[in-house]
Amino acid sequence: MRFLLKVIVVAFALWLTTLIVSGVSVVPYEDSEFATVLTYLLIAAIFGIVNATIGTFVRIVGFPLYVLTLGLISFIVNGLLLLLVDWISSLMGFGLVVDGFWWGVLGALVLGLISWLIGLIVRPTD
Repeated sequence: MRFLLKVIVVAFALWLTTLIVSGVSVVPYEDSEFATVLTYLLIAAIFGIVNATIGTFVRIVGFPLYVLTLGLISFIVNGLLLLLVDWISSLMGFGLVVDGFWWGVLGALVLGLISWLIGLIVRPTD
């Protein structure tokens, strides 16, 4: 249930990111509202899986670099992970389109901030 909620939050944050950052867009597999929503959810699921597997591995291996740069390397890593999601979704023929590396870094920064803010609102209380 928690994974599904996170996917919905990231999908909504991704939609807002595409409205804010002009270098990040989403191409749905069909021209319908249902297909567009499903595309955002699929991209959010892909981003969650990539972030959980490859992102965690990179953060563990690159820990000394994180310490050395006081965490600023995380912007670069998150931008590269967004570009990886772009590549994976383009193999499927639809999905995320990032115009370049710096658009990926900016998109990852905006996506992270928006999903954090939405996560504060919808976080379940114990």
